[in-house]
Amino acid sequence: MRPFGSAGKEPAVMLPARFAPVLFALLLSGMMSCIVSGLSTLRVTGSGTFLSGWMAAWGFSRPVAFPAVLVAAPLVRRLVARLVRQPTGS
Repeated sequence: MRPFGSAGKEPAVMLPARFAPVLFALLLSGMMSCIVSGLSTLRVTGSGTFLSGWMAAWGFSRPVAFPAVLVAAPLVRRLVARLVRQPTGS
């Protein structure tokens, strides 16, 4: 699988594999906090002051979301492993 947006070229900067869980948490928390804060802001403010309110809400929620994902991800992985039947054989 090629990295997003690549045309067969390796990205200029690649992180060592040991940083994958932290990078995953950083990207996931950024996307999720952006979406949730945007929807919450739109619901509360309407469209008048939406953009400035959204950026303020996202800036406030992002520092909370990142460590929350770092802590929650291993717990959720274990829970999923218990709830999903593993393939047999092969």
